[in-house]
Amino acid sequence: MTVQSNFDTLVTVFGGSGFVGRHVVRALAKHHYRIRVAVRRPELAGHLQPLGRVGQIHAVQANLRHPGSVAAAVRDADVVINLVGILFERGRQRFDAVQHAGAEAVAKAAALHGARLVHMSALGADADAPSAYARSKAAGEQAVLAAVPGTTIVRPSVIFGPEDDLFNKFAGLARMLPVLPLIGGGKTRFQPVFVGDVAAAVAAAVVGATKAGATYELGGNEVLTLREIFEYVLATIERRRLLIPIPFGLAKLQATFAQLLPKPPLTRDQVDLLRRDGVVSKAAVDEGRTLAGLGIEPTSIQAIVPSYLWRFRPAGQFQHLRHG
Repeated sequence: MTVQSNFDTLVTVFGGSGFVGRHVVRALAKHHYRIRVAVRRPELAGHLQPLGRVGQIHAVQANLRHPGSVAAAVRDADVVINLVGILFERGRQRFDAVQHAGAEAVAKAAALHGARLVHMSALGADADAPSAYARSKAAGEQAVLAAVPGTTIVRPSVIFGPEDDLFNKFAGLARMLPVLPLIGGGKTRFQPVFVGDVAAAVAAAVVGATKAGATYELGGNEVLTLREIFEYVLATIERRRLLIPIPFGLAKLQATFAQLLPKPPLTRDQVDLLRRDGVVSKAAVDEGRTLAGLGIEPTSIQAIVPSYLWRFRPAGQFQHLRHG
């Protein structure tokens, strides 16, 4: 896929300072777009500046609960990207408020200013899902399509990369616990996708390589069960741990207490989320609504994950020297 530079195109990115956001900003900067990053705390977005040229990336204050700030962030933008999402609820940060009402606010602002919209959802988004997270994602999709029918929606599976909350979380648990729980027997299937590939797909949507109003499902080159992910993590960090299957009901009881922690390792809603697989559908594959359909070859887990999980080994970066 050939990407044309466009120095005159302004792209507003909501959630651009987060895990996925910084990779999206980097991808857009490489294509020479002007980038406005809309975040709640612009003073904490300084790490984005080195990703582009001087003056190319500018952070502005915006809060999805305040329509005026959203409209100001969208003003004069040619394309708007919404990456805002939460993994668990805390205080005023509720799934519906962020992933439904917040998404709707961004979409309405984009419609008002005539900007194209790219919206990030998640595989498993479904109005009838057992998980509130998945239901709010589905509601957000409906809201943005109602406001901007030509919206490109991207639905990634679980995302991995150096700052992820997937392999890092599991490795951290393996470092502390002698036993790791396999919720629901560890049979839930995932298709982990590299954050750089997700960013490339979003950039492709900005360029116009996607179909208007279409939903793209983004998955890696390998489908793994929860058990297989745990086994891979343990092999990579060179630790032995017992993997104990536990039923969903017991996991939900444990999550009742775990979700009270400031950064919970597990919540009741995440247990419900594990009741369904997170893999790319056959329809998306057949219709070319995938990474491959966008000309992006998925990056393998083996090519990336060991480069940042080494710190969880018993002797860290010196593990092999110790055994040598």
